[in-house]
Amino acid sequence: MSSSPHVHSPEEVPGAMRAVVYALIPAALAGIWFFGINGVRVIALSMIGCAFFEWGWQRLLKKPSSVGDWSALVTGLLLAMNLPATTPSWMVLLGALVAIVLAKQIYGGLGYNPFNPALVARVFLLISFPVQLTNWALPGGASGWFTVDAATGATPLGAIKEAISLGTPLSELNLAPLTDLFIGNRSGSLGEVSVLFLALGGLYLVWRKIISWHIPASFILTVFVFTGIAHWASPERYAPPMFHVLTGGLWIGAVFMATDWVSSPVTKKGMLIFGFGCGLLTAVIRLWGGYPEGVSFAILLMNAAVPLIDRYTKPRVFGTRKTYEEAKAA
Repeated sequence: MSSSPHVHSPEEVPGAMRAVVYALIPAALAGIWFFGINGVRVIALSMIGCAFFEWGWQRLLKKPSSVGDWSALVTGLLLAMNLPATTPSWMVLLGALVAIVLAKQIYGGLGYNPFNPALVARVFLLISFPVQLTNWALPGGASGWFTVDAATGATPLGAIKEAISLGTPLSELNLAPLTDLFIGNRSGSLGEVSVLFLALGGLYLVWRKIISWHIPASFILTVFVFTGIAHWASPERYAPPMFHVLTGGLWIGAVFMATDWVSSPVTKKGMLIFGFGCGLLTAVIRLWGGYPEGVSFAILLMNAAVPLIDRYTKPRVFGTRKTYEEAKAA
């Protein structure tokens, strides 16, 4: 928190958190439509688990409960939307415990966590249980709504990564149509599949001024530019930029995770730098890293750089000049 004066906003935390939930509902419903009853199970367990662990931790420490501010429910919903629909129930609850206790409450609760809690839990589960966390359900639609044992397959990014490792040219692959990727008819995490509904949710949050456009726009544009350069240099090895923009967790990461108030920069210039860094790291991991997806790792790495970004993008106090040391450093 910088020194005064501060801009006062009538928006309170519960209202902002409810707006995030409202913005996520269309994409969550799309995930349930594509992945059936398993989607309901994962979302319900994650949200109830996060609320319970927040209440239990604060009761254990004899602190007032903050469950009513909706932040734990937002964390639970975001965690669920970053998980495959086939994730075992006990693993969802373990992720909720990590998100609330280790990534949020241990730092002091809402407003003090340096990293996005849902992303910390997602990466923890991915590293600890890589087989279960990369077991992607295939979209079944209405016909497979009540099917518990869903068919599984690789994500579009995973299929490309495997083909490249085998030396197969991309022209020999049958890549999914961009319209399917845009609507969400593909395998992936529960909430990452439908770019259409994630974009609508993002526009709603920008309209409500819960987030600004700077981080999502710079994040997505940077991925487009760098993957476009790679595709232009070697089209048989690197997928087109629109394929990268419409696949993986780019939209849910750029719109709902990277814009977390606590773990993102406070200035517009800092937000652009943050979004550029997230996009660059995502492109590097996707193009040359061991994982086909890089959004979660990129946001967490840039979360660590936020204090430095804020320090060097802090606006100068009106009427003051640069000191000799600042001018020399610049």
